[in-house]
Amino acid sequence: MHMDNAAFEPVRDWSPYPPVDVTIRADVSQGWLKRISPIVVTHRRRIFWSVLAAVVAMVAQILVPRVIGLAIDGALIDQRQSLWAFVLALLVLGAARAGSTFGYRYGLYGMAFRVEYQLRTLLFQHLGRLSFAFYDRVQSGQIISRANSDIRSVQMFMAFAPIMAVQFFSFVIAIGLMAAISVPLTAITMIALPGVFAIGQRLRKIMFPLSWVVQSRQAEIATVVDESVSGVRVVKAFAAERQQIEALARGAERLRWANLVQHRTRASHTPFIENFPRLALAAVLLIGGQQTIAGSLSVGDLVSFNLYILLLQAPFRFIGMLLILGQRAKASAKRIYEVLDEPVGVDDKPGAVDLVTSGGNISFSRVTFAYGTETVGGTQGIEKPPKVLNEFELEIPAGQSIAIVGRTGSGKSTVARLLMRFYEVQQGSISLDGQDIASVTQASLRSAVGLVPDEPFLFSTSVHENIAYGRPGSTRESVEEAARAAQAHNFIMGLEDGYDTIIGERGYDLSGGQRQRISLARLFLQDPTVIILDDSTSSIDVEIEERIHGSLKDLLKGRTTVVIAHRLSTISLAQRVVLIEDGRIVADGSHQHLLDTEPRYAETLAATVEDDRGKTW
Repeated sequence: MHMDNAAFEPVRDWSPYPPVDVTIRADVSQGWLKRISPIVVTHRRRIFWSVLAAVVAMVAQILVPRVIGLAIDGALIDQRQSLWAFVLALLVLGAARAGSTFGYRYGLYGMAFRVEYQLRTLLFQHLGRLSFAFYDRVQSGQIISRANSDIRSVQMFMAFAPIMAVQFFSFVIAIGLMAAISVPLTAITMIALPGVFAIGQRLRKIMFPLSWVVQSRQAEIATVVDESVSGVRVVKAFAAERQQIEALARGAERLRWANLVQHRTRASHTPFIENFPRLALAAVLLIGGQQTIAGSLSVGDLVSFNLYILLLQAPFRFIGMLLILGQRAKASAKRIYEVLDEPVGVDDKPGAVDLVTSGGNISFSRVTFAYGTETVGGTQGIEKPPKVLNEFELEIPAGQSIAIVGRTGSGKSTVARLLMRFYEVQQGSISLDGQDIASVTQASLRSAVGLVPDEPFLFSTSVHENIAYGRPGSTRESVEEAARAAQAHNFIMGLEDGYDTIIGERGYDLSGGQRQRISLARLFLQDPTVIILDDSTSSIDVEIEERIHGSLKDLLKGRTTVVIAHRLSTISLAQRVVLIEDGRIVADGSHQHLLDTEPRYAETLAATVEDDRGKTW
């Protein structure tokens, strides 16, 4: 399976779902709508035709009161014109409004859902590029909330805002038609506008911080739920169900309070916004009625004018809704931008080339690293964290297998994470076959370096798809071959649907040993040049572990192998052993040589054995 001198080839270079190639504006000083405008502009044609259809619908609606007024004066009172002409005109206006309403609603909702798709895909793309340092400090519930409820808030605003904008356009046209009927009555109608504007401004200022609080507390609840589900075994092991329920109840109470304040604010402001125009309606009815009695205003004009006032109530009702949706969308957008503005941390450098391996020679040159030193939001941490690796030096010739031994926290797993470039080194360099791994593409590096972690993760899909995760197009025969090498084929065939069995979340319906064997099968199928085994057989019984080690020895022939050793049994896979203390190598040699010459090595192994005995479950 293994091929030397092979250039990197992507496993899959085509997808029916291409990545989103447009993003938000990088200037954080701009408003949230300006920042998202590059995404919205991609739908400018749909928006144009939808808004045009909305204008047609609004014009048709606005003309109805005027047609009714003319029909009353011309056909019913004066009887100078045919009533059927006005009936036909109303039917035409109704049909035009129905067709254009369908057009603009379909178009605008389609635009909003496309923006939602692009924004969610863009967010997920960025999450995939962020380094481990980001996930080390951010709660998963916060990410889930921003990827779901926050994006949905933006989508709702995108759908409704253009419709409401057209409603205000209809307000302007209606005012013009009202002025053509009676300027004094129109002036009376406009008296309510300053009050509505002042209340709307006050509502807008209050709703933004409240919307931010509501979205944040929804994220808190999502975090509690996620941790309770993911850590259900720990919760039950400590009989802490009540504790988790209380944590959720506290979060729900905090959310309830924020929601009540938000809705109380809305309830105390929107009645004034909606009912101020009705005061104008009463005044118009009084003064306009007197004018009609005096003969200076026709009955039809009075009816038309009052219908226009009723028509104007819709935009006023929408003001409160628009303000609330707008402030909620603004708060949600800013929470989304916090993630999108997060520096990638580990990224392909300009001019990065694909790694071409020729055997797997690894070199760590004066590598220094400490967790928590990554730049976050443009600021540097105040306290300087301790160094995990301090001018670490290690040469691993191509094809050699090496075990890295050390006490807990000595930096063993950090060596593997830096080799995979999950984190960037702060000083020094790491090279693979003479190429600095910081100058090659991450995809080619991780295709050449395979990792089996100490805590294997399985996806909620079939066994076949889990094993073929690194090579999605693999045949059943190649998947079975890899499973046999990992001593997993027999137990897989004993499952209900064999390789087509759907694994439960994170594979918890399988034993720890079964999960690790599927993870090993994934490695066998990947066929990398360099292999990292991070205590990958710790959950497997001794008999099966011996058989797996036999398969691993065949796999490891001719490959460079780094074994993060926590158990004596895994050290047997290595030709060479290095002992780490205080971020540096303090001993190097064969297992037997170190036992005979290095007391610290024997002490470390004794401590490891004691730790293993302490793991009762």
